[in-house]
Amino acid sequence: MNHYNHKPRIVVSDTDHARLSDLATGALARFPEIAEELQSEMIRAEVVAASALPSDVVRMGSTVEFRSNGGQHRRVALVFPIDADISANKVSVLTPVGTALIGLAAGQSIRFTTQDGREQTLTVLGVG
Repeated sequence: MNHYNHKPRIVVSDTDHARLSDLATGALARFPEIAEELQSEMIRAEVVAASALPSDVVRMGSTVEFRSNGGQHRRVALVFPIDADISANKVSVLTPVGTALIGLAAGQSIRFTTQDGREQTLTVLGVG
């Protein structure tokens, strides 16, 4: 069964695509599960020029407002691991939530598995 059929269409800029593909490759030894998930997201992503990326699509550095299926409402900035700071709501792209968010547009939802193994669905409410 092709699991890509159950995931929403995602779009990433060519610059984010290159950096995130490199990041995933570099993280394979230390964080294999999340690195493989990020790689698979980059493989299935539609890649466009940065100038052509719609403004409502989550990119690196975006501030994203989303709701989880548990009703939790969050507003976070999507950042590279070196800039991650959960107390400042800066979420690394090398986390299940970060990998799930990249490339989604406002209104889209995605299912993912949390670090503790639970299935979650999140819905992007807004991108800034």
